Amino acid sequence: MKYDLRFPLVIAALLVVGLMTVSTAALSPRASSGIFTKQLVGVVLAAAPIALLWWAGRDRIYRFAPWLFGLALLLQASTFVIGKEVNGQQNWILLGPIQFQPLEILKFALILMLAAALHEGYKGLSTYLRAFAVFLPAVGLVVLQDFGGALVLSVMFGVMMLAARIPWWHAAVALLVVGAAVPTVLYPHLEPYQQKRLTIFLDPYKDPRGAGYQVIQSTIAVGSGGLQGKGYKQGSQSHNGFLPEAHTDFAFSTWAEEQGFVGGVVVLALYALLFWGLAGMAAESPRLQDQLLFAGVLGQIGFQVIENVGAALSVLPLTGITLPLISYGLSSLVSTLATLGLAYVVYRDRFEGSI
Repeated sequence: MKYDLRFPLVIAALLVVGLMTVSTAALSPRASSGIFTKQLVGVVLAAAPIALLWWAGRDRIYRFAPWLFGLALLLQASTFVIGKEVNGQQNWILLGPIQFQPLEILKFALILMLAAALHEGYKGLSTYLRAFAVFLPAVGLVVLQDFGGALVLSVMFGVMMLAARIPWWHAAVALLVVGAAVPTVLYPHLEPYQQKRLTIFLDPYKDPRGAGYQVIQSTIAVGSGGLQGKGYKQGSQSHNGFLPEAHTDFAFSTWAEEQGFVGGVVVLALYALLFWGLAGMAAESPRLQDQLLFAGVLGQIGFQVIENVGAALSVLPLTGITLPLISYGLSSLVSTLATLGLAYVVYRDRFEGSI
């Protein structure tokens, strides 16, 4: 077949932005040592799952989905027993020199499993039974430890349900129920610090030295970049340690301070091209199962981008969701690249194999 190189080229451009951002964030006194080298290692490590997916092909990957999903659930459940606490959340697993977040494997596996469960499209009540039988165990294992991660899984689930062609009024009712449940049922049961993180963006100066500090420093960094930015490795907010998590949660702020409004628009344009490519792949795929998979990938990565950038600009709550392909993090980077590799492989095989 003739390969479309535009998709991998956009991914490569975002990886370059990510490496530049991590390299400059590494100058912050708040950053851990060696993060740039580790990020480079992450790019290299991602070649292994991508190569495996490329070799396996579409049909083999779908057949293996239940086994991968079961393993992902087991790993996520194990964090309650052997999980390592990072930033107040016990959702990491440490195996010798290897530290990873099972949530990233679960995202990948859930997309595959939901695509398999919903491959016939909307068939009445049975569709919801199959979908929730897959979704609820996954989100239930995540929501208590990682609210941001549960949000990503939930949005991904919602997008895939829409792609499965459920009636529009079902979706409207679901949105109303969720909209009513979040402030009345979920919010009161959150820890006080979690409640503050979700609402402080409305007025961060209510607590400028506490919950609002991160958002305030982020907006200062973005605003100080002006039109063209301060220049590569010239950002004062991150380098002087004012901007917390400059290499993860606020990677966009780090980039915008140094590259300015123009650089920020370039990054958003690259993401728009990535999303357009995924939507185009879905449109060119004749099978609903593949369309569902592309919808899941688009829902996952798209929501993470919107939430991370929105939080950096103080227009959305701060949930700790990182910026795909740009923020530092081996688990996230390898998982995101593997997920995009999966989409490319399914697109490659869209006319081959079984229905």
